[in-house]
Order: sequence, then structure tokens, then C-alpha cells
Amino acid sequence: MPAPPVSLKARALRLLSTREHSRLELGRKLARHAEEGEDVEALLDWLEKNKWLSQERFSESLVHRRAARYGNSRILAELQSHGIQGEALQELKAGLVEDEVARCCEVWRRKFGEVATDAEGRAKQMRFLIQRGFSQKAVRAAMKGCPEE
Repeated sequence: MPAPPVSLKARALRLLSTREHSRLELGRKLARHAEEGEDVEALLDWLEKNKWLSQERFSESLVHRRAARYGNSRILAELQSHGIQGEALQELKAGLVEDEVARCCEVWRRKFGEVATDAEGRAKQMRFLIQRGFSQKAVRAAMKGCPEE
């Protein structure tokens, strides 16, 4: 005997129990399973009203997960792709700017450990950090050799 179909609400709660989702992301996932007559937007509004879904919690979670590995521009681009905009994005950006150089130094230290002696090696290290989304300022600071804590 097949299992009864899972309701849209149950599916949403199961997704939210694993990790935080943005409204846009959860809406996309639920829209694939919505039957005719089911209102995904109304469900998302209900989830937000009951504090099951929160853009602030999602943003903080994403920043926390990505900050140790990626630079500001990459994290901010990912937040924008999830629909985070306006004042909330500016506040997160201000918080990330404070420690970008230290995060860049830590990523560089884990990957390379010491500055390359030849120009080709330095260019490789710089490209790696820039591809991770770190600013030119942070990359230059890391390439000078970060002080040990």
C-alpha cells in the first residue's frame, strides 16, 4: 500500500527542520510539489507569521557557514541570489567588512602557508583568494604575510 501524499505544509516544515531557507528558495522547492488550488505564497506568509521562516535567521546562518571560506563579494552575491536585499544586505555587508582581512589571511594560511618566492606562485595565490571573493585590499594584506595570533 503506497504512503499517502505529503501535504505542502508538512513538506515545508520538513525542509525547515533540516536548515534555514530563504523565502525565495523555499518557494521554489515547494512550487514543484504544489497541486492545483494550493497557494504557496499563503503558506510562506503563514510560516513567516508563525516565525518558522525568517530572512534574518537565514542570512545569519548563511554568513556563518560561508565566512570561514569565502570573501565578502562571494557571500553577498549568494545572499542576493536568495532574495536578500536592501537594508538587511547593507547591515550584513558592514559586519563582514570588519574581519575580511583576518578571514583572508586564515584561508591563505590554510591553503599555502607561506608566500611564494616567484611571481608565478604569487599570482596563483592571489588568483585563488580573489576567486574566493576576497577584496584586493585583503589579498594584498595576506600576501604580505599575516601576523600570527
